[in-house]
Formats: sequence, C-alpha cells, structure tokens
Amino acid sequence: MPARLLALLTDQPQTGDQLGERLGVNRVTVNTLARKLQDQGLPVLTSRHGYALAPGTPAPPLVQPALPPGTAFGRAMRYQGTVGSTQDEIRAWADDPHAPAPHGAVVVAERQTAGRGRRGRPWSTARGTLVFSVLLRGDEGSGLTLPDLALMPLAAGVALHAAAALPAGIGLKWPNDLLTRVGLPRRKVAGVLLEAELRGEEARRAVLGIGVNVTAAPEGAAHLAEFRPTLTRAAFLAALLGELEHWLAQPAPAVLDAWRQASLTLGQAVQVQTPRGLVSGTASDLDAQGNLLVTGEDGQIHTVSAGDVQLVGEL
Repeated sequence: MPARLLALLTDQPQTGDQLGERLGVNRVTVNTLARKLQDQGLPVLTSRHGYALAPGTPAPPLVQPALPPGTAFGRAMRYQGTVGSTQDEIRAWADDPHAPAPHGAVVVAERQTAGRGRRGRPWSTARGTLVFSVLLRGDEGSGLTLPDLALMPLAAGVALHAAAALPAGIGLKWPNDLLTRVGLPRRKVAGVLLEAELRGEEARRAVLGIGVNVTAAPEGAAHLAEFRPTLTRAAFLAALLGELEHWLAQPAPAVLDAWRQASLTLGQAVQVQTPRGLVSGTASDLDAQGNLLVTGEDGQIHTVSAGDVQLVGEL
C-alpha cells in the first residue's frame, strides 16, 4: 500500500482526502502510509496543504516528463527508499518471470545499505546524492560482446560529462570517474560501475550503476550544485538518461574522441595499480578498445585494460 501512495505523489501537495479517494482509504490511513514512506528514507513532505515529494526528487512523475524527446531510457522506472543495492534490485526486476524489466529500465533509490563501487569498494549514499542503475540488454537474438562491454564505462563517463554541462569545471579520470578540474587534489563528483554476466565471449545483459553528487557530497568530494546552484536531482537524471542512451549507441571512434576531449588523465603523469602490478609513466592515449596507453620513462608503451589510476601530482 505505501508503494501505491508513492506512485500518486508529485511535488505539488495533495490533501489526504484527495489521495484517500484515489486509494480507496480514509485520510488517517493516508497519513499512516506517508509516515511509512518517510521511514523508508523517502523525502515525503507533510503540511496543512497535504502530502508531496520534496522538489527535485528523482521519482518517475518528476523525471519522466523532463526526459529529452525520443528518449526510451527511464520510461520504465522504479523509485525506492532504502535498498541493499540498486544493482541487485534491477537484476531481480530483470528476472521477474511475469513482467521483466526492459532494456533501458531504471531503478533509483534514496539509500543503499550494501551499495558497491568499482573493485568492491563501498558506495555510500546521502541526502543530495543520486544513485541509480540501468539495465542494458543486447539486440534480440544476440548478446553484448566484449568490445561492447569495454566501451560502456567510457560512454557512461562521456554521458556524465555532457549532462553536467560544465566543460570548464569537471573532467574524466580514466575510465569514468568525474572529477573537478580546479584545485588539488581534484574532488570526485561521480562514478560508474558496470557489472555483466559473461557467457563465453558475450553477456546476455549488463547493469550500469551510477552515483552522482548532485546537491550534496561526502567530505572531500564535490557536488554539481557548487557549479549549478539551481540543479535538481530529477532534472539531472532526466538529462543524464538522454545522454546515456545517445552515447551508448555511438560507434567506438566517436565515444573515444569525446572521452579524450573531456579527459583529465591524458598527458598527465600517472601511477596505475593493475592486476599485474604497478605501472608508472605518462598517460598518452586510448587505444581502439578504450584501454589506457601509458608511456614509461624508458619509452615502452604499457596497455592498461583495468586498474586504479592515480594522477601523480595529486599523490
């Protein structure tokens, strides 16, 4: 029943009588349901005017009308309060035998109790952050290839950069972290996690998880509203879903060129902790698959397909 009330709420107050009539309950029950939603971590406001979501909440009624024309991503969307992980939630939705999530479906949550980032790191959430996952399926009759999967994190980084619309304020650290350009050390604004279920040389689906500090950030990080004070989570999510759908469909050369233009990594001295050990040198370019090319002091070029990049000037 709380979920039914949540589906009716917008950022405009509705009275308990109005909502009760639509739900087939009395206004006392509406108040009880609203409190249950608040207990789940949802920003439900109550006042003498009625019940509403906080302005800018990334819920379907506030996000979907703002999606760019023609955007399919986010047309199927679930908005929740506290979950273990949006990655796990959308995977369970995709496995629903009665109504499986389609390509481009989105799960958004206010809080995660078991959120995770790259390499298993905890992925914290706080009020003002935007955390969501997108389901990516291959074409009918075919899966997602390894080259597809390798390009997706880079394309997601490009989409983040484009949606933020702050070319002078932020940039990308390989492969997809969004960082501030000004000041040292650079502060993190957003990150991406891609998880795929490989079967041989392809995956039947992948889940793209994104965390963005929109109006607030943990200590030591940055948020987008520092640069765009009127930005809301709903508006940014709508813009980002449009950019994700666009860039995930682009050919590799276009994605790589756009990533290079937004890069904070290329041309910088770096240290990269890889599964095979530490690689040091200058980040010189990306190869055709999106791997990072690092030129060592001896002139040898190292190809990095996975690893944690540190910009040496910020160590």
